[in-house]
Amino acid sequence: MTWAAPLNIRRERTVEWPLWLAVVGLMLIGSAFIFSATGTADSASGLPWWRFRVVNQIVAYMLGLGVVGALCLIDYARLTRWSLVAYWISIALLLAVALFGVSRLGAKRWLDLGPMQFQPSELAKLAFLFALANFLARPPVELNSPALFAKALGMALLPFLLILKQPDLGSALVFLPVALVMMFVAGVPRRFLFRFVGAAGFLGVLLLVDVMFAPPGWRFVKLEEYQKHRLLVYFGLDFAPKNASSSERLAARAEQEKKSYNVKQSLISVGSGGLTGKGWREGTQSALGYLPRAVAHNDFIFSVIAEELGFLGSLTVLTLYAVMLFSGIKIAAQARDRLGRLLAAGVVSLLFTHIFVNIGMNIRMVPVTGIPLPLLSAGGTSVLCSLIALGILQNIHLHRRHY
Repeated sequence: MTWAAPLNIRRERTVEWPLWLAVVGLMLIGSAFIFSATGTADSASGLPWWRFRVVNQIVAYMLGLGVVGALCLIDYARLTRWSLVAYWISIALLLAVALFGVSRLGAKRWLDLGPMQFQPSELAKLAFLFALANFLARPPVELNSPALFAKALGMALLPFLLILKQPDLGSALVFLPVALVMMFVAGVPRRFLFRFVGAAGFLGVLLLVDVMFAPPGWRFVKLEEYQKHRLLVYFGLDFAPKNASSSERLAARAEQEKKSYNVKQSLISVGSGGLTGKGWREGTQSALGYLPRAVAHNDFIFSVIAEELGFLGSLTVLTLYAVMLFSGIKIAAQARDRLGRLLAAGVVSLLFTHIFVNIGMNIRMVPVTGIPLPLLSAGGTSVLCSLIALGILQNIHLHRRHY
């Protein structure tokens, strides 16, 4: 009798090159255009070069890549063992923001850590991804239970409500589409998902009707004033009530011009770029301050890129994001288990939501919300969390199935 030699299955440890080439491209673009938007102001203020905002962004990139390298040394299955601990720590940090947070422009979203400020809502998104993936990575038959669906939904609603209270509607809303995508991938019965989407849609319609048509003092849905104004600006509705006096109407019109200013200047920036743009650091909208300097390098960085690189530059950015997202979808398809597939699906849906909403508000497809554009918007916490999310994809790729 002859004995066959045991089959040795070799696991190749490879980098998902398309993903990381797209990431490097986005980081280079982000550095260049954050400097374009802020370099002149930082120089004029007399700051030393190491305190320029572009330097802070580059440091965040380097720190994030270091964390990615460390993250890839540990199997994602081992990391998820601590997912509930991380989830509840993130909830505690969100509660700390409510108690001790730093207020800026009427919102309390940051914790002051001395030399830097930290935004726990970004960390909460990652902790939620791990916790929900771990919760849903169970035999599909168990997901038929309405109680389990309610628990999964509760895991999304808790950070949603805490972040909404800050108030930060944009970051809060991210949790819902991510949760729905992950539950769909996990195999939660579609009737549960359709009922939730239907209920959420009904509440959304009720909110819009309330904001647009209900008379003052009859609001059924409590919104911050700035949130109501953003919806009115998006739909092009008058701030003044129908029975307003002439003086009230003039005051309302002035307020409307003020609230819609950023959106109008963003559209001018995007439209004025033409096919090839005005050239790097040649954009007049950001250089002259028409696109406000407080937001040009973060929420409206896409407008700066569109003005200076034009349609072709904007298309380049979208192509890099498409490569990044399709790499994530491929990684999800090749994942070795349900946990990896759910984590990858969560990361892809998280990144897609950020990209769609941010670019959408720059071109007035969606109302303005304070949500960063991954890897391009200035902000250390956002950059670190985006790179950690991409590091999760690389980790899943390293431990993928081999055929």
